[in-house]
Amino acid sequence: MITVSMVREDKMVLGVRTENGIFDVEKAVAKIPEQTNIPRTVQSLLKSGEQGRFALENLVKELSGNQEFFLEETAITFGPCVPDPEKIICVGLNYKQHADECQMDYPETPILFSKFANALSGHQQDIKLPEKGTQFDYEAELVLVIGREAKNVSEEDALSYVYGYCNGNDLSVRDLQFKSTQWLLGKTTDGFCPTGPYLVSKDRIEDPDDLRVTLTLNGEVRQNSNTSDMIFNCSQIISYISQHMTLKPGDLILTGTPEGVLMGMKEEEREWLKAGDVVTVEIEGLGALTNRFK
Repeated sequence: MITVSMVREDKMVLGVRTENGIFDVEKAVAKIPEQTNIPRTVQSLLKSGEQGRFALENLVKELSGNQEFFLEETAITFGPCVPDPEKIICVGLNYKQHADECQMDYPETPILFSKFANALSGHQQDIKLPEKGTQFDYEAELVLVIGREAKNVSEEDALSYVYGYCNGNDLSVRDLQFKSTQWLLGKTTDGFCPTGPYLVSKDRIEDPDDLRVTLTLNGEVRQNSNTSDMIFNCSQIISYISQHMTLKPGDLILTGTPEGVLMGMKEEEREWLKAGDVVTVEIEGLGALTNRFK
């Protein structure tokens, strides 16, 4: 199943992407209030497990002939595909060729840092560049969305705790990121974690460790790689994190970025992101996430 978060009257509502358009869950459930088992938000969908997903899928099938419940995708305003995660965990320096371009050793264990919910933004949302800082950079990333509570899980079982996947862009303010040994200041600026446009359930992705990842800046390809280049694969990342903290449904894990970031270029060749730039992240099977800067 492919879902979206839609902004409506200052709240986030759930939609399901179909061949007929975006199925409006809120509108459908309002017409049939007896359907109390239908998840009405992304978070309730993630917490309800397979039972909730199957109930929603059946509702969409049942009403597929009624066009009043479907919207044109171009008519909706996208929110972050998971609007209210408890945790946003990021993995740094997790692609071999990215480490090479930065002239840094491969880490022996995953490098973890965090973003906060204020950094979340959605597909086609304009992102304001902050007044503090000047070195604005992009990072295309595969995002893992946790589907059930995970604590001390093995690598062999790790993917069973995943609900699905989405595109992410770990936007960074490099001069703030390296102002101290802690990266947080340069990583969690307002809007600097766009995700989406879709949340794709894991049954639609055969192997998250073999997906093409691309990023374009104003139409020019800047990143072009594959998740197979990751130093720590998805199972290893989930297992490692779960040894140190409990993962909850809706938690986001940004798995690192491949080579091609601005920071990896020669200093005289760098042109940091500026107002008017358009960046698109596209990962195989997950659609394309586009944002403009202002």
